[in-house]
Amino acid sequence: MKPYALITGASQGFGKAMALEFAQRNMNLVLVALPNSGLSELSIFIKQILIVDVHYLELDLSSIESSYKISSYLENNNLSIKYLVNNAGVLSRGFFTELDDNYILKQIEVNVTTPTLLTKLLLNNLRNNAPSGILNISSMASFFALPKKQVYGGTKAYLTSFSRSLAKELKQDGVSVTIICPGGLNTTTRLCYQNRLMGWITRQSVLNPEDAATIAVDALLKRKTMVVPGFINKCLMILDKLLPEIIKDKLAEREINKLPAST
Repeated sequence: MKPYALITGASQGFGKAMALEFAQRNMNLVLVALPNSGLSELSIFIKQILIVDVHYLELDLSSIESSYKISSYLENNNLSIKYLVNNAGVLSRGFFTELDDNYILKQIEVNVTTPTLLTKLLLNNLRNNAPSGILNISSMASFFALPKKQVYGGTKAYLTSFSRSLAKELKQDGVSVTIICPGGLNTTTRLCYQNRLMGWITRQSVLNPEDAATIAVDALLKRKTMVVPGFINKCLMILDKLLPEIIKDKLAEREINKLPAST
């Protein structure tokens, strides 16, 4: 049987776009997302319309036990994983002093603990299906110091560094590690509204999830180490190295002030 691509956070937004992208490339899927998030309906649709095999697991990835449940499910069903996509993530919510302690811990558990542990648990499966690959979804926030994105940016900085180091370790095993660092994505109605409030440059950096998914999967299949999608985002990376810190602070403050107070 053909091997599978396992995607976390697959029921909506970027994860859903990547599930459809893999399916359109005739890849079987194992999809993971929260209960009651529409995962079963998406799985049935993909299976019937795109004619690939789909397994799905409804789990809360803020629990360490969920990673072990995924591993056990794959083993019990004898599923071969060729691609692991660590997409599930918890976004930012506000200034650090305003954040609930449990919310901070949940961000760390989903954004850091789960992709790290899941990668460890599935590594032998990936090795057995080499050449295989891991795709970790980071963010442009991993490179910039942004108010209201302090924990999120920190978790994504970890994922970026982890991925780059892991890529060197696993190269000899035929397992590539690709990290993609998109800017804003129009994944929900709230984010579409929020993105429209930003300045012109920031708005130009925003991508539709379908376009970002194509770029991400292409990068994974080409075994690239890091991808920053979008011309504007690449320019921002260069500018970050050239601009003085005081100017970057003023630009960041201007953008943050445009966000709704509840963001």
